[in-house]
Amino acid sequence: MKQIAVLPTQKARLITYYKHTWCNTRLSQIVNSIFILTTIIVVNSMFPNIAGASQNKVVDLRFSDATDLARLVLEVEQDVKFTYFSLKSPDRVVIDLQNVNRNFKFSSLNITGNKVDRIRHSTPKSKQDTRIVIETTKKLDPRLFVLSPNSDGSRSDNYRLVIELVDPNPPPIPIMSSNSSTISGDGPIRDKDIIVVIDAGHGGVDPGSIGPAGTYEKHITLSISKMLARRINEEKGMRAVLTREGDYYISPNERPRIAVRENADLLVSVHADAFTTPQPRGGSVWVLSKGRADSELGRLLEQTERSSELLGPAAEVIEDRDTERYFAETILNMSMDLFRALSYELSNEIISDMKSVTRMHKKTPQSASLAVLTAPETPSVLVEVGFISNPQEEKNLLWAEHRQRLANSMFTAIKRYFKKTPPDGTLWAKLKNQAPVEHKVKSGESLSILAQRYGVSVKELKVQNQLKSDLLRINQVLIIPQ
Repeated sequence: MKQIAVLPTQKARLITYYKHTWCNTRLSQIVNSIFILTTIIVVNSMFPNIAGASQNKVVDLRFSDATDLARLVLEVEQDVKFTYFSLKSPDRVVIDLQNVNRNFKFSSLNITGNKVDRIRHSTPKSKQDTRIVIETTKKLDPRLFVLSPNSDGSRSDNYRLVIELVDPNPPPIPIMSSNSSTISGDGPIRDKDIIVVIDAGHGGVDPGSIGPAGTYEKHITLSISKMLARRINEEKGMRAVLTREGDYYISPNERPRIAVRENADLLVSVHADAFTTPQPRGGSVWVLSKGRADSELGRLLEQTERSSELLGPAAEVIEDRDTERYFAETILNMSMDLFRALSYELSNEIISDMKSVTRMHKKTPQSASLAVLTAPETPSVLVEVGFISNPQEEKNLLWAEHRQRLANSMFTAIKRYFKKTPPDGTLWAKLKNQAPVEHKVKSGESLSILAQRYGVSVKELKVQNQLKSDLLRINQVLIIPQ
């Protein structure tokens, strides 16, 4: 490349020119910055409230404590962004709320339980933000999510920030006294309600399947699960527990543990199916496969304390560990087979009702190795409400009325199933035992035969049914005296 020679006088002029230009430019930038800063100061002094005019406000807060978690709910006027982290020595959880006014107090909260010691304000990173510190008595796992207005059937017009502090090692559920919501009997005291754990598939970082129009499975499953929970909670003698109430992730292995902690009578996991092509459509119901059940059996038996728990006082008598394991394996195997059979029976009930709402892809219960169905002593089913990969079914699932019909069909099947076989110790079992026994007369049956079968006298049968003779008609319904 050809070089151009520059004379010393030209070089000096160039240096002087660039120095002068740079100084003028720098001076102009400084003057502009001073002007902008002065303008901000003047505006803030004239209108001191303008900076906080758009701040989000906390309008209500409440605290509750359960066996396995403590929950703090903040109702705010607008959607809220937040970050959080945990600290040790002492254990505490710190939550930063972006652009939220801190003019609210925690003194009105009734902090119950033994998990949370104190809730207080702290210095935020920004004057526009609010920092909350929850001091806990031990290490708790924080889980935070936001519920939009009316997202779960509530009538609140506000957003709700839900702060759940989960105890990773909750204490065993205490036995309740007879004057509480329990029913005593020959077996162990338990909650009088039939407890149904409803698991909304996926959530958080796991969206599940995604439909052609961009619909996330996790949103569909949560909506149907909440609809089903409302129907169950409206029914006297039943209570629903949701594994998740917002858009956050729960591992597949943790979901059946929730059913175990709640001493659930049933676990229903709600999902939407998908395929690589758009043609498949329809619902299906799944139960745990025999192979997965056997592998779970082996895993449970590796826990030596599980053997003692299954055998109860007998474990203290059996000195041989191999013998104890054999008996524990027999009991657990029979138990898991029973609950798999009950799951299959309920699956048929759900299919019977769902087919009036949507096409069924599989007309009989299917089995698979699914982690969510591995609660060892809880009947568990997984319901696929349709193929979200099918454009028409995706549209159906986006229709609230269709989702409600699906939830209604599941509820009807669950209710019918528990009416026939209510768990021992529940209100429904007590009512069934008190209900009169009816018998429909078949060909060849007589009063003497029926009296012998039910252990009553012919006279008692005639008095109970106001019969004037010993003649019976086929299909005649008799009430059997208790």
